[in-house]
Amino acid sequence: MAQQIAPDQLVVNTLRGIIMDASRAANSGHPGGAMSSADYASVLYSEFLNFDPDRATWFNRDRFVLSAGHESALLYGLLRLAGFITTDDLTGFRQLGSITPGHPEVGVTPGVEATTGPLGQGFAMAVGMAVAESFLRGKLGRGVCDHFTYALASDGDMQEPIVLSAASLAGLWGLGKLIAYYDSNKVQLAGPVSRVDQADYAKIFAALGWHVQQVDGHDRQQIRAAIKKAQAQKKKPSLIIGHTVMAKGSATREGDFGTHGEPLSPEEIAASKIRMGLNQSAAFEVPDEAIATFQARFPELKKRARAWQDALGRTIKKADAGFLAFWKAMNTGRAELSLPMPEFEPGKKMATRQAWGACLNALKDVLPTLMGGSADLDPSNQTAKFRDAVGIYGAETPTNRNLSFGVREFPMAAILNGMALHGGVIPFGATFLTFSDYCRNAIRMSALQKLPVLYVFTHDSFHVGEDGPTHQPIEHVASLRLIPGLLDFRPADATETALCLSLALKQAHAPSCLFLTRQGLPIMDPKQYPAVAEGVKMGAYVLKDCAGTPELIVMASGSEVSLALEAAAMLEAEAPGRKIRVVSVPSVALFEQQKQDYKDAVLPPAVRKRVAVEAGRVEGWHKYVGLDGLTIGLDHFGESAPAGELAEKYGFTAPSVARMIRERYFG
Repeated sequence: MAQQIAPDQLVVNTLRGIIMDASRAANSGHPGGAMSSADYASVLYSEFLNFDPDRATWFNRDRFVLSAGHESALLYGLLRLAGFITTDDLTGFRQLGSITPGHPEVGVTPGVEATTGPLGQGFAMAVGMAVAESFLRGKLGRGVCDHFTYALASDGDMQEPIVLSAASLAGLWGLGKLIAYYDSNKVQLAGPVSRVDQADYAKIFAALGWHVQQVDGHDRQQIRAAIKKAQAQKKKPSLIIGHTVMAKGSATREGDFGTHGEPLSPEEIAASKIRMGLNQSAAFEVPDEAIATFQARFPELKKRARAWQDALGRTIKKADAGFLAFWKAMNTGRAELSLPMPEFEPGKKMATRQAWGACLNALKDVLPTLMGGSADLDPSNQTAKFRDAVGIYGAETPTNRNLSFGVREFPMAAILNGMALHGGVIPFGATFLTFSDYCRNAIRMSALQKLPVLYVFTHDSFHVGEDGPTHQPIEHVASLRLIPGLLDFRPADATETALCLSLALKQAHAPSCLFLTRQGLPIMDPKQYPAVAEGVKMGAYVLKDCAGTPELIVMASGSEVSLALEAAAMLEAEAPGRKIRVVSVPSVALFEQQKQDYKDAVLPPAVRKRVAVEAGRVEGWHKYVGLDGLTIGLDHFGESAPAGELAEKYGFTAPSVARMIRERYFG
């Protein structure tokens, strides 16, 4: 019966059959929304999306982000029709070891552009991809970089505030090659949307500077016309609102919110397939006619990709020095980056945030692909000079490199992820450490996707002082260290800051957080502490040692390293012959990557008297000091007062630290 169906309808029905079969086989999944989005997705992918059928990672491809990640079965159906995955892959939906996980994961499934699932973030990542595209188009020309970014969002996406914040920036930035489709089926997991939302998103997005259209999301002629109009926009991102029906095509469950998160019954699937003209006895059926229709453009798509490659070769041959320099920078691997850093005068005091600012200013010209900015804290985050030097990115200035995010920490982080996923740029973002909580889920997504995004968090302890407990991070460093795959860098001084930044920028597959001070810290003399240069690379190292085996090891990070050195000197002065080792720990994650022999050399197992000092939660330090070791930190919120007074009250002075160590081990 499939042969009697119109070719484009057969494609849609095939997708819906795959969606029903996949969720039924897994006994879990979200068929309803995927079925309601199938008309739009099939038209976009088979008739408009520009990609290379032979190479899913072709640079100038259009990007398609399924922000409604719970509709993953729809995306896998598209990828099956495109030939990027097989029917066997579909049968492994949501199963251990398959390449078709419950929500799309980049790097797992060919053709998946972003890991999505936490609603709203896919939309924001699409904004980041569009930013990278517009910047690179401006730098390289349309012949090298010129593509659309598409996102498919759901009612749930729209309800996450990150969407409207990211959309506000997209409108401000005039991202004309960003096209979002909102599948408005008016149903969500717990019931009808009307219970929780009455927003008029057409008016909201229009007010944010978007070109907005509304269509019947099951009328493919309307969909085609809307995509063409959106593609014609030059200075406005586009939103297409498709009014659809949940579980469209099912026999008796259309509009039923229960289909959002529950597989259809075998009986319902059989009846639905009969209604669609599919073989009710064949699971994961992919008719040859559907593949032929879906792949009708493939010869032309392959021809375009080859033509682009040929044109790129000609462009490079005749390019000027500026283009070639940028092209080389863009294609230099992270590990191969040359990163000249400023030198800092030993003995002087400098906040590590100021050291970061000095490093940023030194790198701005040698890293022409470095893009980023602050969440409205430019002076405090030390990004103001960078902003003024490289210019503010915008609709009329797409080759400028400072992104003014405004007070939008979460969208900032997700946009940075999108930029990293697109490639060709080095993204960074900055705010106060206490506001990393706003960014946290996007930081987690950086780590999950192995994206080399740089997060710069200043004002990293109670030393923020007068701003009080709302701005004084306590648990934040410890909390961020819990995210797998995230590199933590809490440098002890300006020199360590430069070394940590260099390590972060050279990461190819891991995000990094820099935790930086507001207050000045003494700059260590490399002649007195020669281990710094190589030691930082190891995550932890012996900064100051003693003759023979130490009787006490004091570990510290960041601003507490100088405190540990001073306290150790006091303890040694009061009892000549004491053997104290001071270990700087700029990165717990890097230290954990080292071989056990090195770890044991830094922290000899036989030395049981151990101390860890950090101005925050200390639970993570028990791994190194042991259950009987001494940890000096904070387990309470701060107060509003000058930093010096708080340091005295909380015991973060050298005499206090020395006293606590003395009472525990030498009393």
